[in-house]
Amino acid sequence: MIELKNISFKKDNKTILNNINLKLDDEKFYCITGPNGSGKSTLAKIIMGIEKPTEGKIYLNGVDITDKSIVERANMGIGFAFQQPVRFKGITVFDLLKFATNKNITRKDACEYLSKVGLCALEYVDREINNSLSGGELKRIEIATIIARDPSVAIFDEPEAGIDLWSFQNLNSVFKELETNYKGVILVISHQERILDIADEIILLENGQITETGTSKDMLDRILCDSKCCKKVMK
Repeated sequence: MIELKNISFKKDNKTILNNINLKLDDEKFYCITGPNGSGKSTLAKIIMGIEKPTEGKIYLNGVDITDKSIVERANMGIGFAFQQPVRFKGITVFDLLKFATNKNITRKDACEYLSKVGLCALEYVDREINNSLSGGELKRIEIATIIARDPSVAIFDEPEAGIDLWSFQNLNSVFKELETNYKGVILVISHQERILDIADEIILLENGQITETGTSKDMLDRILCDSKCCKKVMK
């Protein structure tokens, strides 16, 4: 469980987030959505420790982590997948998975993680994390590292960004599987209707504030039809 209390964030004298209060429970899939520039990615980065809030506190399972570094938060069980996954020339997929788990995993273990994200393990386990991989492949490999680490909080910042429709359809299947089996908190920043539809709860962020929360059943139609958001949410 992660809890944000009175979180605000200012940058260059501009208020990006204003008094955010949010509690995310284990075994739930959350989506944060809203117009571009509403502070969604900033909120995700604050939870991970990439940005530090101007005001407020963050708690992980009751422990104050507000002043913890990215590394400390990662060691405490927070995982983060970026909009644009990092490429590591000279590092193989197998190496990356071993690094992610911080364990001496076997090739069989690595193959199982890759299979969970819909990749043919034998084809990818020895590939380098370089420009030979597509955006969709990199996204799924990054998700495999999150699964391998099994964090208590898994954050995905706009996982649909920069990938083609075929890759997105496969990515969506991965999230459906995670929603069914994952025991921790899943938090996805997304505009995509198909991802929003999976969520146990949707959090609508506008102008740096949470304006509404509710189940996908209660909120999805309103979000899609809302004049502020309908052009931002893609089917």
